[in-house]
Amino acid sequence: MSTEPEGTGPTFYIPALGSGVERSRILKHGDTFAVFDLLGDLPGEPRGVEGVYHRDTRHLSFLRLRLDGRTPLLLSSHVQRNNARLNVDLTNPDYWHDGTLVLPRDSVHLSRMKFLWENGVYESITLRNFADRPLQLVLDLEFGADFHDIFEVRGLKRERRGAIERAVEGHCRVWLRYTGLDQIRRFTRIDFSPAPATLFSDRARYVFNLGKGQRARVALTIRCGNAESNDQPDLPLAIGVRRAHRARIIASQRFPTVTTGDELFNEWLCRATADLVMLTTDTPYGPYPYAGIPWFSTVFGRDGLITALQVLWANPEYARGVLGFLAAHQAEQTDPARAAEPGKILHELRQGEMAHTGEIPFGAYYGSVDATPLFVWLAAEYFRRTGDLGTIRSLYPHILRALQWFDVAVDPFGFLRYEGETKRGLRNQGWKDSEDAVFHATGELARGPIALCEVQGYLYAARLGAATLARALGDTELARVQEAKAAALQQHFEAQFWLAGKNTYALAIDGEGRPCAVATSNAGHLLLTGICHPHRADAVRSLLLSPRFFSGWGIRTVAAGEARYNPMSYHNGSVWPHDNALIAMGLARRGDVREFLEIFQALFDAAVHMELRRLPELYCGFSRRRDAGPTLYPVACSPQAWSAAVPWALVGSALGIEVDVSRSAVVLRRPILPRFLDWVRIRDLEVLGGRLTLHLRRADRTVAVEVEAASPGLRVEVQPR
Repeated sequence: MSTEPEGTGPTFYIPALGSGVERSRILKHGDTFAVFDLLGDLPGEPRGVEGVYHRDTRHLSFLRLRLDGRTPLLLSSHVQRNNARLNVDLTNPDYWHDGTLVLPRDSVHLSRMKFLWENGVYESITLRNFADRPLQLVLDLEFGADFHDIFEVRGLKRERRGAIERAVEGHCRVWLRYTGLDQIRRFTRIDFSPAPATLFSDRARYVFNLGKGQRARVALTIRCGNAESNDQPDLPLAIGVRRAHRARIIASQRFPTVTTGDELFNEWLCRATADLVMLTTDTPYGPYPYAGIPWFSTVFGRDGLITALQVLWANPEYARGVLGFLAAHQAEQTDPARAAEPGKILHELRQGEMAHTGEIPFGAYYGSVDATPLFVWLAAEYFRRTGDLGTIRSLYPHILRALQWFDVAVDPFGFLRYEGETKRGLRNQGWKDSEDAVFHATGELARGPIALCEVQGYLYAARLGAATLARALGDTELARVQEAKAAALQQHFEAQFWLAGKNTYALAIDGEGRPCAVATSNAGHLLLTGICHPHRADAVRSLLLSPRFFSGWGIRTVAAGEARYNPMSYHNGSVWPHDNALIAMGLARRGDVREFLEIFQALFDAAVHMELRRLPELYCGFSRRRDAGPTLYPVACSPQAWSAAVPWALVGSALGIEVDVSRSAVVLRRPILPRFLDWVRIRDLEVLGGRLTLHLRRADRTVAVEVEAASPGLRVEVQPR
């Protein structure tokens, strides 16, 4: 692979040429996010990802704080546990002049506090003199904006760009403006308080004379927008901090409070919940978890649907918001440039300049084969969890259009396929969408139209789910038809996909009808969908937990020894937490306790080793070694929504929580707890308009369940193993 992205690598490859996000400090609110370095700066490195981004455009690419012309020393840097704000502590280095120490380090303390609200970044900088004499201190803030589209930051080269303008307004304000090739006039407005001693279009300077123990404060606001957006007035700093903190509290209340007997697990779950809350943007249809920072901070159909499925037992509001948004953006016409066909569900929605000009096809892009069956499947699971027939009734026309698309898109066997070759857009359209992710046992890339194994499982679950919804709405004929099509699909699937020599299902069937005889984690998703024969499911389970797949930190995407296996690759041997969670959910549903707990333990151990207890998008698939943590992947998104949802998926599956709407009952089917959890308490779980608090304790090979509080009419039933 070339080290340069232009012209030689895959079209939408993300090059690992500059700084990543492993030790960055990340904030997000709504459609704005920021990636800072540990000092709270934006280094402005050509290959760096740091910046303040708004709607797929980097509105600030450079921000550097200097004290007396020097870079301060880092004392501490941390994001608040609820992700509401960033706090950084700095101090001066040693100042020397002509060989004489004129000011020892640690004489001046600088604290930086940042938070995001709407489309603005707010920052407070406080200096305090701890020296034994008065000091004159010069504080410089240097800044700049490249207004790069997120795909430019990812490495795509452009022949032309728009024009940047810079202007100073009065004594306290700087405008950075960009008129793009899409004719949208974007701006970054920076306001300073108090007024600097000098202000230019790329820097501000303050000069402070501080007596011993005295303080000085500077506030700045970075506002992002465009000519069509409302330029809202800035909030006073104290009010903004309170609003940001309060918004996090309210959003987190969508989840029940879960505490356990293991503090490290509590930290993981708290971090995951805070990340989900931060990644979620409230839309007119409800909350939508954006996929991940930095590359995917926008609506992704597949990611939102899977994230909502993982947390459904605890927070069905996510499913309602995701389903509502995607229904409103369902494709209505055929548009090959966007892979749109009537009834398909959105893959990706971009709002940047390159999407507007058509330089990339992702403005509203439908190039995923799995989002549509996942949409129907999630709708059915949402109904089973909530009994919310009103929402299902509003979604039903969209479900019918999705079913119509299935019938147009499937082949004679009933398999859902995608073409697999395209000049624009994605070559592969399943969750493993990198260009080399679908291949034969020889390593040869598969040619389309391609039928992925897990997609047929999703389709099977979608057809059965559609039947459930149709019966609830009195459409018995449609229910019968969908059940018949699901049964036929299952029969053809077993006949065409099973690899007797490998004891697993083929990764895919290519356009020539040849199976991709490769052992992959894709087959593990089938355990959750229910499409596979029980004896074959047993074989898949055993293979996935064998040393070829199981690294000790989780199940690899591709088994060791396969043609393209590489534990450092994106999709061909790495470990993806959400992939493991879906497999674990299927194992728990089948009652495969030992294997489920093994994955649960591995993912928990991996999270403990990660900074902030945050599971990234993926990590390398190297085997676990004594006294060493997982090997990080260089350009993984962190946080990532479906990775943040993993502990919720595991807890829900461990406890076997299901809702029987017809009897107003919460059923715990064969609850289990891993050995590191002696007890779990779930407070204020919203069920059927009521609330429930449960306390579960591990006792030998069983779990004792105590109902501490329940709304009138709610029943709790435990089905022991």
